[in-house]
Amino acid sequence: MPENATEVTAAGIARLAGVGRAAVSNWRRRYADFPQPVGGTGTSPSFALSEVEQWLRDQGKLAEVPLRERVWQEVAGHPAGAPQALIHVGCALLLVRDRPTAWLELAAAPDERMAALLPQALGHVLTARFGPEAGRGHGAGASNPARVHTTSAQGPGGVHAASPPNPAGVHTPGASGPGGVHLPGASGPGSVHPPTAQDLLPSVPLLRAAAELAAGIGAGQAFEFLLGRQLDANPRQYTLTPPQLAELMADLAEPPKGADRAARERPVRSVLDPAAGTGALLRAVGGPATLYAQEADPGLAALTALRLALAAEGPRRAADGTQRPAPGPTVRTGDTLRADAFPELAADTVLCHPPFNERNWGHDELAYDPRWEYGLPARTESELAWVQHVLARLRDGGTAVLLMPPAAASRRSGRRIRAGLLRRGALRAVIALPAGAAPPYGIPLHLWILCKPEPGVRPAADLLLADTAGLPGPAPDPSAGPGRPPGGRAAGGKAPGGPGGGRERFDWPAVRAAVLDAWRDRTDAEGVSRVVPVIELLDDDVDLAPARHLPRPASGGGASGLGEVRDRLTETLRLTAGLVPPAAAPAAPAHRPLTTVGELARAGALFLHTGTAVPGSTAAPVLTEHDVLTGAAPTAPPPTEREAPGGAAADDPVLLEPGDVVVPVLGGSTAARVVDAETAGAALGRNLQLLRPDPAAVDPWFLAGFLRGTANHRQASSYASTAARLDARRLQLPRMPLAEQQRYGERFCELAAFEDALRTAGRLGGQLVQGMYDGLTDGTVTPG
Repeated sequence: MPENATEVTAAGIARLAGVGRAAVSNWRRRYADFPQPVGGTGTSPSFALSEVEQWLRDQGKLAEVPLRERVWQEVAGHPAGAPQALIHVGCALLLVRDRPTAWLELAAAPDERMAALLPQALGHVLTARFGPEAGRGHGAGASNPARVHTTSAQGPGGVHAASPPNPAGVHTPGASGPGGVHLPGASGPGSVHPPTAQDLLPSVPLLRAAAELAAGIGAGQAFEFLLGRQLDANPRQYTLTPPQLAELMADLAEPPKGADRAARERPVRSVLDPAAGTGALLRAVGGPATLYAQEADPGLAALTALRLALAAEGPRRAADGTQRPAPGPTVRTGDTLRADAFPELAADTVLCHPPFNERNWGHDELAYDPRWEYGLPARTESELAWVQHVLARLRDGGTAVLLMPPAAASRRSGRRIRAGLLRRGALRAVIALPAGAAPPYGIPLHLWILCKPEPGVRPAADLLLADTAGLPGPAPDPSAGPGRPPGGRAAGGKAPGGPGGGRERFDWPAVRAAVLDAWRDRTDAEGVSRVVPVIELLDDDVDLAPARHLPRPASGGGASGLGEVRDRLTETLRLTAGLVPPAAAPAAPAHRPLTTVGELARAGALFLHTGTAVPGSTAAPVLTEHDVLTGAAPTAPPPTEREAPGGAAADDPVLLEPGDVVVPVLGGSTAARVVDAETAGAALGRNLQLLRPDPAAVDPWFLAGFLRGTANHRQASSYASTAARLDARRLQLPRMPLAEQQRYGERFCELAAFEDALRTAGRLGGQLVQGMYDGLTDGTVTPG
């Protein structure tokens, strides 16, 4: 095997062949000629990609590796590591897009000749995007691909490093090696530099494949796909801003409707993100803009610079007829609070998703920093340090939007700074988002909108407070009917009430519309927003949490919505009455020949699968145990930064098909769910077993109905621990011809519809009762 051959794990082989990981393990056991591991560990071995591909083709299990999968495997297996491979790819894709003729000429040469010529060609394209310093290497013979230089200067398009954090294989000053990022001393404007021929040689096959991928989907989209795979494969290494939230924050930075016409028509000229991360916020900025970013991780800063450059428009035709690329972003590396890379910048807009709950943010060494106009933040108030840094980098009258933890609005240690922001009119809005809008997904984060006070202009006398946590969720499918929950019917038994399980679900378009309307109109909206005079907020606590000043809407949408809830409840009760089962006809206990699910599985009449997916591990919705018990729709994945198609997902989730029967593994309640067309396509969650019957042998409703028998569950459950565990293979069914099964199946289906109607009636009844209590207590409803 070649020394630098690309390696692939068992999960990668499964993706290549379109099978599960269990199939790959089976191949390794059954076939003596299966490729031997060449790396990895005993529990997670890796294999040579070329050997695996050849074996799959010889076995007829693979016609051709999908191009995007091949490119990603080469990135993941690069000898210098995936981050440095992505830097090489980003530089090459800039050349592919901006100078396609030059790329074609280079690609026609042999690998070694191509590697020798690439640095000069990349130097030209990086110079055009990031300034003259970007196209020049530093130090003959050094191995410095896409080098990030430490400097205090601010050259155009520079990537500045003020401190040497070293994730992602970033080399410390003086170090060099394959794919390394070199950090020498301050020697000139920081910038992204072209890699050397020595560093590029192992990457040439990858660059050729990436260019081929870009020919099909575009250079920018190809880089987005590969970067998205890297982010998804390492979720704990990055703090991501979901794209929907990034777009909302960028839109909030536009002037409100009450602004003067000149301010509204002026395009955003300069936008700064001082905690850029992966560049999601700046990528969401629309219209003409000059982008500035600072990021503490040098490797991530280089990737962000390339990402933003590839997302920008391509070359433009100049007045002399030549094609000239638009200027690239200015990206610097360093600790923003301790070593600000843009001390003289006065940006029109600042967008920021700062790190939360930092203790070592520089409280002691920055005690006399001039940025603390509103007071020195406490050691526990790092977020308020970011707020004041952002205000210091705005022009007079400029707007900033920050994503903040909810505690920053109410902690006593920050009340003096919050009071100062209110008195001077710097803080203009605090908007609470629903839980699940961004990580950490379990808490409802806030958006703070700030405007830098203008000299001689009277401070604003009010603050907009908005809370979108109480907005209704997505509307149910009208075709489902009042007795059927969205996402499918459940033949479930005893289960806790309430909404579907999993993370909070909300209607993102409704949240977006409510936030933008509240900010641009600045009017009171019942249960959503309120414009509060500043004088009311300047008490001992200066608590700016919207929930404290904005009561949540009453159940049923307030007094005006109670009539609609009552009408829906009345109609549901009428339909429920029509679904009441007929009187049961007593009969002697039947003695029928029985079989078990295990026997049916061995005979091929049905197939068994065990669920492994959890919400967020796959792009598809996940049917959870709670969803089965409550009859709710599958739990949607949380918003994540998956902007590129084909992003990485959980390994081999079992996807549901119509007619599948799902039963929980844990718990003593009897429950079974028949999957319909609306639930099909969701992934099977943990603690669930799937029974997929052959429709020519077993009716699914017949199967689900008999699985719900109490005696059946008892004999198939084990009680070795504190919780009962169901062994689906031991569940029993009577032996019946298909026609007789279908007769039973029709009755079981009717019972499931009646159960769904009761569940819906209970939910509407509870909503009506609580709405009446709320209305009577707050005076919006009279006793009559």
